[in-house]
Amino acid sequence: MGWKENRLYSILKGRCPVCHEGKVFTYNQVFHPGKFDKMEERCSECGHKYEIETGFFYGAMYVAYALTVALSVATFILTYLIYPPTPYWVYIINILVVLIVMAPITFRGGRMVWINLFHSYDPKAIERHQQEQEKQSS
Repeated sequence: MGWKENRLYSILKGRCPVCHEGKVFTYNQVFHPGKFDKMEERCSECGHKYEIETGFFYGAMYVAYALTVALSVATFILTYLIYPPTPYWVYIINILVVLIVMAPITFRGGRMVWINLFHSYDPKAIERHQQEQEKQSS
């Protein structure tokens, strides 16, 4: 199995979990306040609908929460390793800054992990979608 067939490819690149080609998020600008959360409705390559039911992405909040906990622990450990004799408020400020800065990444990461839990790679998805498009047009 190659890198492109791996779920990690879809998660890290923000690509469709079925064909690993189409973009999931409309904009590449992760840190733009008005654009980081905009998603495509369907994959442009294979036609896969991302939100399979209303409220599908509520579960992604749990994944994003786990990512923020991991970031918080990592920030705490790094702060401790770099500045061991620091007061507690420095830890709190460092963790808050990291979580605020990383919020768009944890949002997108949570959604990408969640959607990849329910869909798997299909190498023939694009081909089938093109055949369906041809049938509908004729």
